[in-house]
This record gives sequence, C-alpha cells and structure tokens, in this order.
Amino acid sequence: MAVKTAEIRHEGGLRFVARTGSGFEIAMDNETGASAPRPTEVLAAAIGGCTGMDVVSVLQKKRQAVSRYAIRVEGEERDTHPHAFRRIDIVHEVEGPAVEVEAVRRAIELSATRYCSVSTAQASGIAEIHHRYVVTSPEGTVPVEGEALVTGPGLILPPNER
Repeated sequence: MAVKTAEIRHEGGLRFVARTGSGFEIAMDNETGASAPRPTEVLAAAIGGCTGMDVVSVLQKKRQAVSRYAIRVEGEERDTHPHAFRRIDIVHEVEGPAVEVEAVRRAIELSATRYCSVSTAQASGIAEIHHRYVVTSPEGTVPVEGEALVTGPGLILPPNER
C-alpha cells in the first residue's frame, strides 16, 4: 500500500503552504489574501493532471500520435458549507495527425473508472463528473466532440445509457 504525505504550515492570514512527501511546495490562500490558488482550484488542477497522465499513457500504448493535448476542468461548488464540488466538467482537447476518436474516448473512460484516484475520489462523494472530449485530426477537418461518460455517486454511465 502506498502512503502519500503532506505537511502544511500557516504563513499568516489564511495562506498555507503544503510540502508534499516528494518535496514539492504548493501555496494556497483564499480570495481575500489572493496570493495563491484556492484549495479547490488546486483540487481541480489535480484532477486535470491526474486524468491527463492517464490519458496520455493509454494513448501512447495505443500508438496514437498526439501533437497537442489540453484539459479544461470546471467545478461547480455547493452554495452552502461545505463548498464541495457538486458538478465537475472535464474537457480533453486532443489533436494529432490521425488520432482515433474511439481511442481517446476509451482512454478517458479508463482514467475515469480505473486509474485516476483524484477524480474517482470526487465521484465517490457528491460530485457528478462529466468527461468530454474534442478531437481534431488533420488540418481543415471539423473537430469531433462528445461525452465519454458521466461518473458520480453510484453513477458510471456511457453516453448511450443517459
């Protein structure tokens, strides 16, 4: 069993700096201090980074030549405390000379249901997560967009079952 650690120190106001077990530091603050990202913004970035690593790894194994890959994560928080994410939209933008849409969709599905511990942790709470893609192949072609699946509290639905 792997154990991950972090030590968090208070730096004044509501600013904190976390030092991870691997030796990296991440600052966090609130909107008043505005000196660093909010903790939930760090969580959104972690979801994007985690799923991105999975998707790239799977696409490499499928021999998909990706020339550009970007991920957009948008989380909608509850209005009341705790301000947990209610809905998270993750959009994977993939470009390549001959990227197969089905390979991208499957890579996202594997990340969402098997590999990305950050998004699966959120989906096991109250958050409903929509996993979408935009695939652009050769220049001049129209991008292909779609929803890979929706995960959330007790929910893993491919597009044809929604």
